[in-house]
Amino acid sequence: MLRTRKSLGWGRWVEPWYLAYALLGATMAGLAPILLPLAVSGAGGAAQVGIVMGAFNIGGLTAPFWGTIADRYRRHRGLLTGGLLASGLGLAVFPFAQGSAAWVGPVLLLSVGTAGAATVANLFVVEAHPQAEWDERIGWLQTFYGGGRVGGLLLAGALSQIDLHVGLLAGALLMTLGGVTGWLTARTPPGPGGPRPLLRQAARHGECAPASPQCLFHYLRWETVLRLGMVLRSPFGLFQLVWLVAATGSTAVFILYPVLMQEVFRIDPGLSSDAFALALALGLFLYSPAGGWSDHFGAARVLRAALGVRLLALLGLLWVGIQAAGGAEWLALVAFSLVVLSWSLLAVSGIALAARLSPLGEGEALGIFNAVTAIAGVAGAIMGGLAAEWWGYNAASVLAVAGVGLSLALAWAIPPVKAGDGYIA
Repeated sequence: MLRTRKSLGWGRWVEPWYLAYALLGATMAGLAPILLPLAVSGAGGAAQVGIVMGAFNIGGLTAPFWGTIADRYRRHRGLLTGGLLASGLGLAVFPFAQGSAAWVGPVLLLSVGTAGAATVANLFVVEAHPQAEWDERIGWLQTFYGGGRVGGLLLAGALSQIDLHVGLLAGALLMTLGGVTGWLTARTPPGPGGPRPLLRQAARHGECAPASPQCLFHYLRWETVLRLGMVLRSPFGLFQLVWLVAATGSTAVFILYPVLMQEVFRIDPGLSSDAFALALALGLFLYSPAGGWSDHFGAARVLRAALGVRLLALLGLLWVGIQAAGGAEWLALVAFSLVVLSWSLLAVSGIALAARLSPLGEGEALGIFNAVTAIAGVAGAIMGGLAAEWWGYNAASVLAVAGVGLSLALAWAIPPVKAGDGYIA
């Protein structure tokens, strides 16, 4: 007996082009963040790692351009396919480049290309399906992306033990496969697209994932830039400062993670990648409780609690790094896992605060929030690399502790808000 689509359960919400985004997550959020720093550190230094990873994080700032192209010219499938193929080309060229100047070019290509592909991800859903189906479909899209990331981290751990350049070329192959899959299975929704709807789900796939589809749906528009003065004088502006400082500090550790674990704790990239993947997978189970806590206790309290946990974990990581005692590698992995797990609480409470404190519309608020996150990714990468180059890899942990500690101190001034509350300018 033939089964209908409705009888397939989760299958009714999943489309073949989701595979392209699973491959995107596997490569750009799994393989590349592990293999790129290792490849650069082997041929250069920590400063070069920071520069390259800063370029790696810059793609999120190009989302307004790609969103305009998609809305105006209806080129959704072209952006998906072209972006993935361009990113694959960047990964394929990178192993043959030598030196910072040569490395930045292919990394910019893969970062900007991935942003083009990721910016249109949710448009395939919201412009082609009724609103009642958005949550389920986008939830499954996030699941595919997050699952791809976990798989990519596990693959990075295995390939890092073989050859880094082979691993990067494997990533290029995965992106090419994703581009072909997107071209064959995705269809540009019939236009014209209406006003961009509000999507306020937390990105359930872990922190420091450049060009995340969920994080690029809302982006900073020029009209919003003209009103930033008023916005920054509100409690929302204080929250953005808290988020910028915390994210900048945290990124200093995230972009150096595989090198930090290898150089300071003598943990091989295979084990550190597997530990990262496990922490990300466990973090998925914290999103629902985090939402309940945010509604019950207030998003500001949950944010402060999450920052407190992250600060203690980073202090533990720094302490173990300074002690450099035998057997300390397991303590380092536990400390970093707590840093990763705190993201679930930060993501849920952060998005809630961005929406509820803003004197603008929620979509504009999330656009500012995502732009600040992207800026923090670039700044944190460069600052972390320079700090590690000048003072050693433990300096990146010091920078992270300073950033998260300062943000926690500032966060006590954020007004309490709960579900249904909002800031009135």
